[in-house]
Amino acid sequence: MSEPTLSMARPITLLQPARLEIGAGAVARLAEWAAPYSRVFVVAMAPTVGFVERIGLSSTVETFIDLPPEPDLPAVAAVLAAARAFRPDLVIGLGGGSVMDVAKLIAVLWDSDEAVIDVVGSGKVKGRRTALAQVPTTSGTGSEAGIRALVTNPDTLAKLAVESPFMLADIAVLDPELTYSVPAAVTAATGVDALAHCVEAFTNIKAHPLIDGYASQGIALVGRYLARAVADGTDTEARSGMMLASYYGGICLGPVNTAGGHALAYPLGTRLKLPHGLANAIIFPHVLAFNAEARPEKTALVSQSLGLSGNSNPEVLLSEALAYCEGLGIEMHLAKHGAKEHDLPVWSDEASAIKRLIDNNPRSLSVPDILSIYQRAF
Repeated sequence: MSEPTLSMARPITLLQPARLEIGAGAVARLAEWAAPYSRVFVVAMAPTVGFVERIGLSSTVETFIDLPPEPDLPAVAAVLAAARAFRPDLVIGLGGGSVMDVAKLIAVLWDSDEAVIDVVGSGKVKGRRTALAQVPTTSGTGSEAGIRALVTNPDTLAKLAVESPFMLADIAVLDPELTYSVPAAVTAATGVDALAHCVEAFTNIKAHPLIDGYASQGIALVGRYLARAVADGTDTEARSGMMLASYYGGICLGPVNTAGGHALAYPLGTRLKLPHGLANAIIFPHVLAFNAEARPEKTALVSQSLGLSGNSNPEVLLSEALAYCEGLGIEMHLAKHGAKEHDLPVWSDEASAIKRLIDNNPRSLSVPDILSIYQRAF
């Protein structure tokens, strides 16, 4: 199967935060930017709450940390209630992707009587009067760069997506020092998640030359720096490289989005309660190999960027990509994470139903194809 001809004819819209601060110690510049705001509502989690004091905010600050790793509708409703009582003029997301997603929703919803369920989909958010700052403390989701937020529906365990340009951050701060304490296992899994964002956008049926530039840079940064960041969490250059890779991955999500890999990862998060990064890391080699025949040239570039052979034969590629992830210390077998083989058909149906991603995949993914991938990952 030949590579598609990429054309500038398909229009896309690229949005980025109005201001980006990047580099060691960059978080200190947030206080000066935030000085005009008198009431600051920080969405964080227990491991990141200590960074609030480090920012040095001079305003009245309320910090909400009671968030589960994969927030659902009731969890977000609780944050909304706290924000409505506080009435902020600035919302800060300080944490991983889920924290930043919740911060986006709080910024656009607290000053209205709407709930998350009212704005699910694209373009349903009416507006925002509250400033929004995003400060990632992991390198994976790239949520700080984007206009999308995901929340789990506890009744169906489906991921609900809200998308709006009103959820774009006014400022994003990429400070590698905030990621020093991230454990090696989390660094590895979230790093492969950043890689998956870039690779899925790069090989997507909606791929675009502009986004290919960001995606290919992100892939190269992961290849250069992820193993170093896993080996030494205080390697500032490696941590900086991974924060930039994650940001580039986030840029890819808006105009192009992810594809089959993320669709297959979502049931692992909702059913097994695996962290989003780990779920994507487990699936990544399998979907990369599955799609190789549809995107041989781009797949070879991905392989070479990761220090692999560049061979796009699916079996060779799968073996090499699995070894790459295992070399980072990631447990790649679903059975070791509590999966039961009889659950795999149900998950296959659920993944197949995520059409907004499945339909982006460069190679058609049927339910039997998905089941086969789950079985190989088992």
